[in-house]
Amino acid sequence: MNHMASFLSVRRRVLPGFAPTLGFTLFYLSLIVLVPLTAVFLKSSGHGFDAFWAAATSPRVMASYRLSFGASLIAATINLFFGLILAWCIVRYEFPGKKLVDALIDLPFALPTAVAGIALTALYAPNGWVGSLFAPGGALAFLFGEGGLKIAFTPLGILLALIFIGLPFIVRTVQPVLEDMETELEEAAASLGAQRWQTFRYVVLPTLLPALLTGFALAFARAVGEYGSVIFIAGNIPMVSEITPLMIIAKLEQYDYVGATAIAAVMLIVSFVLLLVINGLQAWSSQRGSRK
Repeated sequence: MNHMASFLSVRRRVLPGFAPTLGFTLFYLSLIVLVPLTAVFLKSSGHGFDAFWAAATSPRVMASYRLSFGASLIAATINLFFGLILAWCIVRYEFPGKKLVDALIDLPFALPTAVAGIALTALYAPNGWVGSLFAPGGALAFLFGEGGLKIAFTPLGILLALIFIGLPFIVRTVQPVLEDMETELEEAAASLGAQRWQTFRYVVLPTLLPALLTGFALAFARAVGEYGSVIFIAGNIPMVSEITPLMIIAKLEQYDYVGATAIAAVMLIVSFVLLLVINGLQAWSSQRGSRK
């Protein structure tokens, strides 16, 4: 009996014990994450608070904050809706080309960001396939007045690029939850007289909410720091279409390392706070669902 208990104990502990495993985890996390992030704050504070505040709150930088964080939130929200629809169609329905659609969703993961930016710019530029339709004289220009609609080299183009790179995070987070969800619950709700919206609101959504929030957080985090796919379509017009990562690159090119790290520190703090709030909402929704 003692031999059997010892054997089971060994099987449960394939990896080393708690102490060495935790020590290695903390060491690796510190080396890869904490030390570089700490260096950002130390470098940005090297010339005092006044220099930090001046570099981080100049009008041009503040405009880039509003654009980067605002466009990222809007893009993640749009992907939250359409990503759920895509995941639902892939999991619940059979249709020709389903495997191709499923593979195309991962394209933004595999595609180099610079290639994505060039492709989007060529597509939505005033002389591109889509952009020409909305440019003055285009087939759809009349919907937006005499000047038509300019997509590329505007905040709208940035938004489209962020939607493109963020969509897979929502779909791939929600898809496995939908696959594990029992359809019998929906059928039971329908048999009890629940309408489609009621079934979705009280049966499907509580199960999907943690995955939706996780996908939203991942899509938002990726969009905030995106550079390659946005820089080509943004136009980089000061106070209009300059993203915050571009401001960091511009500061580095001017050898203004304090200014670059100050902007990076602000982005890091705001991103951390937003992700903390989203993760808190995710934990709250999971606890609420388990209580039900």
